[in-house]
Amino acid sequence: MKKLTAFLLTMVPVAVLAAGGGNLPLYEADVDLNNKASLQHGAQLYVNYCMGCHSISSMRYNRMGEDLGLTEEQVAQNLMFVSDFSKLPSGELPKTGSLMKNAMPGGAAENWFGTKVPDLSVIARSRGPDWLYTYLKTFYVDESRPMGVNNERFPLVGMPHVMWELEGLKKPVYETHEDEDGEEVKTIVDYEMVKEGSMSPAEYDNAVRDLVNFLVYVGEPAKLERYKVGVWVILFLVVLFFLAYALKKEYWKDVH
Repeated sequence: MKKLTAFLLTMVPVAVLAAGGGNLPLYEADVDLNNKASLQHGAQLYVNYCMGCHSISSMRYNRMGEDLGLTEEQVAQNLMFVSDFSKLPSGELPKTGSLMKNAMPGGAAENWFGTKVPDLSVIARSRGPDWLYTYLKTFYVDESRPMGVNNERFPLVGMPHVMWELEGLKKPVYETHEDEDGEEVKTIVDYEMVKEGSMSPAEYDNAVRDLVNFLVYVGEPAKLERYKVGVWVILFLVVLFFLAYALKKEYWKDVH
């Protein structure tokens, strides 16, 4: 069931082309770390489409399960790759305390793809959720590229569109205009679907949002706990304010 064909966010240094990149407005990801269903779905998408190549080596399976409201059994059976379950004693599940690393040797990945496959532990903090969301929504067919696709947000990206089965394949619609130097340039103004995916556009948008939401969580897992503690801190400060105000009135009531 799990797919090991993902190269999510493998990138190579490129120059920004006229048809995309630097000036492309970012779509708003609108992530919500309090949405456990979204985080769970994002974890599932990550394992199925990304973890074949990309580790998130700062995260342990059991910590993720605890934060996302999953049991160890659910994590082991649905979110872990175990090469041979038959080697485990009957009924025993793999240990969930291990780090979320893939099995791809770093040197081999560089030979295969021409670049090191990055760890995505803090990709959401370095790129930002809106950037990731826009990136995953702007793949398009480009037969001139080795993987057959290009990306409007990151032109000449060195990876395939790993979620094309969900979104489908689309080709760009260009508009030609003159730049400041009077040179004709082409700009992508829309997309035209050439092969339908298993999801509708709205469903794919939600799937990408869930995946980005998960990556935002991975970048700072303590944020979930901080949100919980923050509520109690605010309540404490509110109560303390009224107590301090009452104490102040008591001390100053006889002062004229």
